[in-house]
Amino acid sequence: MHKTLVTPATLSQHVNDPSWVVVDCRFDLTDPGKGETQYRAGHIPGARYAHLDRHLSGEKTGTNGRHPLPTKEQMLKSFSELGIGPQCQVVAYDADSSMFAGRLWWMLRWMGHDGVAVLDGGLARWQREGHAVKGGVESPPAVQFKGAPRPGWRLTADEVAIGLGTEPRLLVDSRTAERYRGIGETLDNIGGHIPGAANYFFQQNLADDKTFKSPETLKAQWAPILQGRNPKDVVVYCGSGVTACHNLLALEHAGIHGVKIFPGSWSEWSSDSSRPVATTED
Repeated sequence: MHKTLVTPATLSQHVNDPSWVVVDCRFDLTDPGKGETQYRAGHIPGARYAHLDRHLSGEKTGTNGRHPLPTKEQMLKSFSELGIGPQCQVVAYDADSSMFAGRLWWMLRWMGHDGVAVLDGGLARWQREGHAVKGGVESPPAVQFKGAPRPGWRLTADEVAIGLGTEPRLLVDSRTAERYRGIGETLDNIGGHIPGAANYFFQQNLADDKTFKSPETLKAQWAPILQGRNPKDVVVYCGSGVTACHNLLALEHAGIHGVKIFPGSWSEWSSDSSRPVATTED
């Protein structure tokens, strides 16, 4: 069972294996239809498409963030439609950085499906290493996904608020240093970060070719952030609960297990003007 990353060489051995399910998660935040168009033009053979807004997010209320998690029922339906059965190995991929594939990876694990990994380097590496793509739309067989949210894996905005400033909890903001400091915010109405949060930009997890750095390198990079804390006391967030999953994947790859996520992230936190905001580095 693969639980974090797989290489194109490994995946290529299973493209015709019915027990392996490949999911294309390409997406563009500025052009929500682009990823699906790219999928139709060319994808890994057998891959079906998961849209960030339709499959990996729920209904927006204006106060629950830009990419709120779907309900349990919505996830059961979406994962069943993607052909994800109880015993299958899922491989998620996107264009290259794995920022969207990481969202599906975490959601499946949260719902109790451990056999899920991300294609390290995405479609760009798949093609760079000489593997074929095909156009059109795949029609997966009908299956029934079974699972339920694992308790304790995520925090609500209220739970984050209650724990503000308490030891030993550590919040980690996964956005750029500029957005963390409230500089040049374009996606959310208010700039800044949750008071007390540290900052670790998710793309620091990647090498120049968009593959993940080694577990040893990631451990060393994360050490000044974690400062010896129990991973179960660490909570990651980002702008809308997508790239925070990338940090979770990197931590798992590095052998650091048990970190939680605040999926509503900054877009939910900042929607309530009564919640505190910080703009200077903590």
